[in-house]
Amino acid sequence: MTPREVIDKALELLLAKDMSGFADLWAADGTMEFPFAPPGWPTRLDGREAVREYLRGYPDVFDVKGVVEQTVHETTDPEVIIAEVEVEGVEIPTGKSYRRRYISVITVRDGHIAAYRDYWSPLGLNAGTDFTGRGDA
Repeated sequence: MTPREVIDKALELLLAKDMSGFADLWAADGTMEFPFAPPGWPTRLDGREAVREYLRGYPDVFDVKGVVEQTVHETTDPEVIIAEVEVEGVEIPTGKSYRRRYISVITVRDGHIAAYRDYWSPLGLNAGTDFTGRGDA
């Protein structure tokens, strides 16, 4: 898959709440980084299985209803793409609606995600919300 196809597939899987399929987009040794992670949350995941484990509880915490806005920027490096995405949905534990913007810098090699830097702000999360569904927020 091309970087653009990876982004499109990732959003499709996110909306379908298929977190295992989402994790399958990663290379076996691919990474996921969260430069703005709040205290106590991981800042880096190493490997597809770490990504899978991190996301396993996601559908129990966030019900993403739709993509509000999406802009994709191609770069001079054919393996790197930048995506600006805004999603809306419901935080399952609180029943509160949310709307959040993400900027992701994604490197795709051999059709899989080699590196994914997810720049999202934890500001605006409802108190006690645990992104991973593991109760460790």
